[in-house]
Amino acid sequence: MRILIVEDEQKLAEALKESLEYERFAVEIALTGEEGFFLINARHFDLIVLDLMLPGRDGIEVLSTLRKRNLQTPVIVLTAKDTIEDRVLGLDRGADDYLVKPFAVPELLARIRALLRRGRGERATTLRLAGLEMDLMTRGITREGRPIELTTKEFELFEYLLQRQGTVVTREMLARDVWNVSARAVPLDNVIDVHMTRLRKKIDQGFAFPIVQTIRGVGFIVRGPG
Repeated sequence: MRILIVEDEQKLAEALKESLEYERFAVEIALTGEEGFFLINARHFDLIVLDLMLPGRDGIEVLSTLRKRNLQTPVIVLTAKDTIEDRVLGLDRGADDYLVKPFAVPELLARIRALLRRGRGERATTLRLAGLEMDLMTRGITREGRPIELTTKEFELFEYLLQRQGTVVTREMLARDVWNVSARAVPLDNVIDVHMTRLRKKIDQGFAFPIVQTIRGVGFIVRGPG
């Protein structure tokens, strides 16, 4: 799962990024409201951690604009202010939760997990295919009961493919949506192919049917037998 941290205190932003990556989230940082607003519109995130006091475009403006555009990504607001008025303002503008600085990182992690569970609502939190199960909350994967260990990028890549099982996924799509690169290049194609080779070995080695398949000259597909 992908999380965006919009926080102008760089040390705090980097500390949060490190903690979240330890929990196997994919994390990006924006140090200004403008940068955060650009990333929100350019890429997909499962959750946004948004500081209210930002240089330039402040957090309230960012939050208000994304809600006016009907973007329903869960948002946790961070602020140094702890008045009732400030809390009401953030929640009224569309925040899903509110955390006052200074805060304990474990509390933030707990709130993130709760929001992600709630945010998925009716969406499945477990993806299944041909005896394989991927738990999107615990980030655990098993195939026929056998655990499979993936790196953060491999998990992100396989989730993207599994969400589109039965559909061909091109390198252009992977470059744009998994690596967040709009213009493909030969070096990136090589990186994608290396990751796909490693992923295929981890997912399919020792099993009768290959789930991860290459469609020559087109891209890749994840599908079950038959």
